[in-house]
Amino acid sequence: MTRPDRPDLADLTWRKSTLSSGQGECVETAVLPDRRVALRHSKDPDGHVLLYTPAEWSAFVGGVKRGEFDLR
Repeated sequence: MTRPDRPDLADLTWRKSTLSSGQGECVETAVLPDRRVALRHSKDPDGHVLLYTPAEWSAFVGGVKRGEFDLR
């Protein structure tokens, strides 16, 4: 049984980037029924999961596309 503040993540479809090297050093994402985005480390699928609202995820992806997180 899941708590109301902890969504059931068991039946989610997790996706990994097609650009992943296949070495297991990547993140996976899944979209919850309420449209939040779940993020986890592929090496530890039963470990911690971060949850983002659609607005938070959109802002993050937009920042990545604009290069805001590029190492300089």
